[in-house]
Amino acid sequence: MGDFFYVLFNNLKILRIRDFIDVAIVAYVIYKGIKLIKETRASKLIKGILLLVTFMYISNVLQLNAVNFILENTIQIGLIAILIVFQPELRRALEKVGTTSFLKLIKTTEEENDIGAVCSAVAKLAKSKTGALIIIERSTKLGDIMASGTPIDSQITEALLVNLFVPNTPLHDGAVVIGDNRIKAAACFLPLTEKNSFSKELGTRHRAAIGVSEVADCISIVVSEETGTISMAMNGSIRRDYTPTTLKREINEILESDKPSDNLKKIKKENIFGRSVKKK
Repeated sequence: MGDFFYVLFNNLKILRIRDFIDVAIVAYVIYKGIKLIKETRASKLIKGILLLVTFMYISNVLQLNAVNFILENTIQIGLIAILIVFQPELRRALEKVGTTSFLKLIKTTEEENDIGAVCSAVAKLAKSKTGALIIIERSTKLGDIMASGTPIDSQITEALLVNLFVPNTPLHDGAVVIGDNRIKAAACFLPLTEKNSFSKELGTRHRAAIGVSEVADCISIVVSEETGTISMAMNGSIRRDYTPTTLKREINEILESDKPSDNLKKIKKENIFGRSVKKK
């Protein structure tokens, strides 16, 4: 036992502070990688790959040359297939890694008025049971989504928002994207969520709101054309039955939490909002 501690002590003397930093960085990257994988459908595929690698190692030890040859080539081809099949998940993971709050702008009076205009428009749309989908851009830029619609670049007003969703008009079908205190585009196409854990009452508009919130840290506001219910999606989850007042308060708190000085409020808020609408 004494020799063991002697050898261990001598080995520890060789280690430098940079070695501990190196190990800590690698451990953090691995932890983040596992966390990102667990949030996607790739997690089951990774388990399958690990199983194949285990079989390949066993076949190599047992000198099962034919089996080992097949497994080696299968894994090589499979890695290329993963990049193709799981391109959306990889893109989503990279966007999350690139999300930062250092460049957030402090909310101004103009922003407060814009939120009020959005919520007032949503209230009118809900009262008339006019279907609507409004996306508020945050740190993740939505240029590719805006490019799928019609550019507007207008001041945010209640009247314009209501008018954009009038049925049977050219721009009523699709989403309106708001960013940098402007209405950037209308009639935009959004990715639909692939999750099946949400209520069957949620239609295409709601699934689109959830889908875009899975790939960007935006706020998605939905008005149901069947019931006039106001919903909001964020971080891949959705909450329903908002009133214009609670919607405005919720949006204000989310945007307020974007300030670097309000990290504790942000953590608390996102934990509350992390619940999703499940099947009944």
